[in-house]
Amino acid sequence: MTTCLSWRLTRYGRFVPGSTGGHSWKIFEAKDDKPEIFLTIVESGYLLVLQGQESLDTIPLLGESQLLKVHQKSDNLMFRLTSKGESHMSRMQFGGRCRAEAIKECSSAVEKLKEYTSVTTQDDTLLPAKPPPAEASAPVIQQAGQGKAVEVDPEGSLSIRSLTQHILGETVVTLPRVYHQGSLVQVDLEPVLRVCLLDPSFPAFVEKMEGELEKLLEE
Repeated sequence: MTTCLSWRLTRYGRFVPGSTGGHSWKIFEAKDDKPEIFLTIVESGYLLVLQGQESLDTIPLLGESQLLKVHQKSDNLMFRLTSKGESHMSRMQFGGRCRAEAIKECSSAVEKLKEYTSVTTQDDTLLPAKPPPAEASAPVIQQAGQGKAVEVDPEGSLSIRSLTQHILGETVVTLPRVYHQGSLVQVDLEPVLRVCLLDPSFPAFVEKMEGELEKLLEE
């Protein structure tokens, strides 16, 4: 059984490169009527950032060390993931009843992260110390498989339900930029697929996976 550890965040920011040479930050905060934000590290080697049922970020922790840089500063963690010549940068601020507790929570997450990758704690930062307010991106409208229009923020993220509908083919969307990063898409899948197809139990596994996805839609 896959195990995971989670920490509560007060703020999550994603660096958004501008189309005209500028840049901005897209900020998510756990306040007002917004669900809490959690950072989760899965034993299989992935870091997830979730706000309620919405997946804000997924960062692969395994792979070539030069592709992922992690830096701790006080109660903040900063990530820079480089893939296919593009950099994905994000910043996470940990929660606590006081600053000392937030720093302790951040350090706890760092200890777990060190099982997968190196983490620096020097004063030099990988990202600007104070990200500016987020700027809204123009939504992209895609046509759903059942004739309904689906509005997608190209710099945003999709809920677990929306991702499940996309995987099952119930809707057709252009995945936002955050889903273009990852180590799995760089793997040559053909030999893996051939091995799976030669396994007599593979069709039953696929049916079971589809059934689990259907259950997610019912939640």
